[in-house]
Amino acid sequence: MTPLPPSPALLLGDSVAEGGGRAPTPLVLVVDDDAAMRWTLSRLLRAEGLDVVAEVDGAGALESVKLLKPDLVLMDVMMPGMSGLEVCGLLKEDPATRLIPVLLLTGSGGAAERVRGLEAGADDFLSKPPERLELLARVKSLLRQKGYTDRLVEAESVVLSLGRSIEGKDPRTEGHCERLASYGTRLGIRLGLDQATLEAISHGGFLHDIGKVAVPDAILLKQGALTAEEWVIMKKHPLTGEHICGPVHSFSRVLPIIRHHHEKWDGSGYPDGLAGEEIPLTARVLQTVDVYDALTTHRPYKLALSPEEALGTMEGEVARGWWDPTCFEAFASMVREDPSAYCGTGAPTGEGGERDGQ
Repeated sequence: MTPLPPSPALLLGDSVAEGGGRAPTPLVLVVDDDAAMRWTLSRLLRAEGLDVVAEVDGAGALESVKLLKPDLVLMDVMMPGMSGLEVCGLLKEDPATRLIPVLLLTGSGGAAERVRGLEAGADDFLSKPPERLELLARVKSLLRQKGYTDRLVEAESVVLSLGRSIEGKDPRTEGHCERLASYGTRLGIRLGLDQATLEAISHGGFLHDIGKVAVPDAILLKQGALTAEEWVIMKKHPLTGEHICGPVHSFSRVLPIIRHHHEKWDGSGYPDGLAGEEIPLTARVLQTVDVYDALTTHRPYKLALSPEEALGTMEGEVARGWWDPTCFEAFASMVREDPSAYCGTGAPTGEGGERDGQ
């Protein structure tokens, strides 16, 4: 790794950090085995106020990305050992680095090489040697996009934290969100769902009850059964949650989970009374593991059921027409294959009582 001296911040849309200070200086990772090209690119970028770190090969690039999390990778395609295309592919496959933009430098400029770059996930291309104004324009454009992406990720983080805060109100439900995200993702894999859908289910584990932020604690934490009036308030939380998460575009696949995880297979659920396959599959997956976790979790008004006892209870409810039979059968087979992986809180077992929100 060849660090260069720090430099003044580049003003990209006059971005300002939280608290009124200037936003951190964008960091560009330059990767090229040609020393002269590394020096030229680094000098041009530093002259624009960017911080720069240089690497000579793909292995060094991967290590620098892991340690420094740069805002942009500017990388040659043709390098000894690992090519720029290979490095780009690895970065885009990793959830921790896939949002870092990659600008590839290509000597040939041929269509075939650019197609391979696009398949690897490259965000943009430049021919070598790059023309100064075009280089700077593309770099600034990608850094601006990275800034927008970072703000969206921050918005996601805030909303997910809000989802966790609902669980935090009630110590009896500790670990509930994590278990739903884990169980739901495993069930989604068993059902053959794609990666984007699996991510939506995982987020749904944390966000499905986010609308309960608007439910008074006197209702949310009440011991015993709710009154009819209290149920009216409680049943509004799916719509409130959808309203909270609606503006976050990256949660578009999670919204059906939030709105419909209390629907029932026979149409007797809420808020829309959907039935059967009208209920989005992601919501059916999440509600299956949500019901199971409620049954296997200890609460003051009931003891936790064992995995087999919980499945027996759910079998009766499937027969009554409450839950998706296909989702239940797939999940039941998973639990029976490895009951120790689906034990809820691990509290003592006993007769179950009324479940929250069901």
